[in-house]
Amino acid sequence: MLYRRRLRTRIILSFLLLGFGLAALIASATVFLRQSVENKVIGQALVKNVDEYADGFYASPDKVGVPFEKITGYVYGINKIGNVPAAWRDLPSGVHELQETTPTGLRIYKLVVRKDPKYWFFLAYEYSQEHESQKRFAWAMVGLVLVFSALALLVGVVLSRRVMHPVTELVRRVNALSAEGEPEMLASHFLDDEVGQLAAALDAYAQRLTHLVKRDREFNADVSHELRTPLAVIQGATELMLANPDMTPKMRQRLQRVDRAAMQSTHLITALLMLSRNERGTGDTNLLQLVNQLLDASRAQLAGKPVNLRAEGDAKVSVVAPEAILSVTIGNLIGNACKYTAEGEVLVQVESSCVRVFDTGPGISAEDAAHLFERGFRGTTSTGTKGAGIGLSIVTRLCELYGWQVAIAPRTDARGAVATLTFQAPG
Repeated sequence: MLYRRRLRTRIILSFLLLGFGLAALIASATVFLRQSVENKVIGQALVKNVDEYADGFYASPDKVGVPFEKITGYVYGINKIGNVPAAWRDLPSGVHELQETTPTGLRIYKLVVRKDPKYWFFLAYEYSQEHESQKRFAWAMVGLVLVFSALALLVGVVLSRRVMHPVTELVRRVNALSAEGEPEMLASHFLDDEVGQLAAALDAYAQRLTHLVKRDREFNADVSHELRTPLAVIQGATELMLANPDMTPKMRQRLQRVDRAAMQSTHLITALLMLSRNERGTGDTNLLQLVNQLLDASRAQLAGKPVNLRAEGDAKVSVVAPEAILSVTIGNLIGNACKYTAEGEVLVQVESSCVRVFDTGPGISAEDAAHLFERGFRGTTSTGTKGAGIGLSIVTRLCELYGWQVAIAPRTDARGAVATLTFQAPG
């Protein structure tokens, strides 16, 4: 996983790296140029001095001398090469920097060499003080780099706080926005800069989103109201017709299906309206009684399939939730089991903390189980069945609204699948 730094941290690091880089570059260039210039100037002076020393020796061997305090001259005849110090003997003509340990400490000196056919000339320039000065200068440059880096860090911290303050304020105001009502305009609190333009863009987006949500809620409320009225008329008419004792059994059966379908539609409208408003309803629903009603309604879906529908469990178990919500949630699970069960049994177990729906259908694979509650998904065993794949998606959304959990997995005791709806037990 990539490490994600905060924007303010990136600004501080940028100032620190810039200050350190520039200071280190300037210090390194200064030390390098100083050493280069010193070596070049001293080397040229020593070469000139050794030439003068050699010319003076040839002109008057008895009177030759070196007119500088830190320079010592040496002359060796070609027949006395053995007297030349071992460290100097193989050096070519030119300027060399040497180090040697003496009883008084480390000696650093520059040695200029001139080798003529009859004589070898050496000029030794004591360089210890200059070398120590260079070391101190280099350490001073290191200290300067650290000082400038600390200064850059301080500037980065101060400037980043000022630069990030409008962004931090924008984040605070966005987090403080209420989900209800018209959103507060943000752009009026900021200058007309990049942050102000971002605030204006957020204002425009919030207005569009608010308008969309408002229109969606009004549409859901209108649809809910307009559909409930004819559904109530249908239910009222079917109740009156079912009260007729002279009705044929076949006609009574059809009217009961119409009545159950109208009730299911009413429950579904109520559930969708609560989802759109993101609000929970109130109520206390007996689970086993509701499950039996749903099984009665599901028998019409079997279309003559040899499938037995039954329920078992504690008749006193209830859930604090509206009947419409539980009807849609459990009804989808039962309907899904009936749809995929060609023969055998659909068993609904009602327990104190959950409802389990067992079927003897083709079962479900682990891959399908991972995506079964996604909107529009239809498993590999859904060939030949009808549906848009949104029923279980609605179940998932209702469970998220009420804090329940739902899952479908293969059965371990027999062929088929088991759907489990786990809810909060009544307190």
